Amino acid sequence: MRPRIDLTAAAWRTSSHSNADGGDCVEVADGVPTVVPVRDSKAPTRATLLMPSAAWGHFVTAVRHDGLTA
Repeated sequence: MRPRIDLTAAAWRTSSHSNADGGDCVEVADGVPTVVPVRDSKAPTRATLLMPSAAWGHFVTAVRHDGLTA
């Protein structure tokens, strides 16, 4: 069983590249040990993805360098 992670005090942020009306965006929370919480900004009370910190780093690097393919 995985331990529960309390995100009630998490400080969520969106990308600086988000559009002005806040649509079509994800939010991430910083400062949570070992994982990066990711959620839909349009539905913040729905499920949160807990991505391992190392995997998040690889994902962000790939996005920055156009390394993602369909």
